Amino acid sequence: MSEKMEEVATSQAPAALGAYSQAVKANGFVFVSGQLGIDPATGELAGETARQQAAQALKNIKCILDAAGTGIEHVVRATIYLRNVEDFKEVDAEYAEVFIGSVKPARVAFGNNMIPKGALVEIDAIAAQ
Repeated sequence: MSEKMEEVATSQAPAALGAYSQAVKANGFVFVSGQLGIDPATGELAGETARQQAAQALKNIKCILDAAGTGIEHVVRATIYLRNVEDFKEVDAEYAEVFIGSVKPARVAFGNNMIPKGALVEIDAIAAQ
C-alpha cells in the first residue's frame, strides 16, 4: 500500500460500538463503517421506522465524510442492511433524497439481517477523497 491508513472520527456521529473506526482514509478513499440510525446527541435510535433510522444513518455518514474532508456527494459505493426486506421501499425513498447527483453510487441491499441495538437499518459507504 503506497499511502498510510488514517482513522477518521467525529463527535457529530455516534462513537463506534466496538473495536473499529468510524471511518478509515486510505489510497484516495474513505471507508465508512456501518452506521445505525443513532442520534449522537442521545445515543438512541432516531425513530421507530426504517425510513427515520435510514435518514439518521445517512446524516451520520455525511458528518463522518465531512470530517474526512470529502462529502456525501463523493460516495461511490454503499451497502444497506435491512432487518426486514419489506422496508426496502421506504429506505430507498430516503436514500434517493440524499443522493441527488447525476451519478448515483453503486449499491447493494440485503434483507433479513440481525442488526445491533435492535436497529432496522444499517448503511456503510465508500467515498472518493
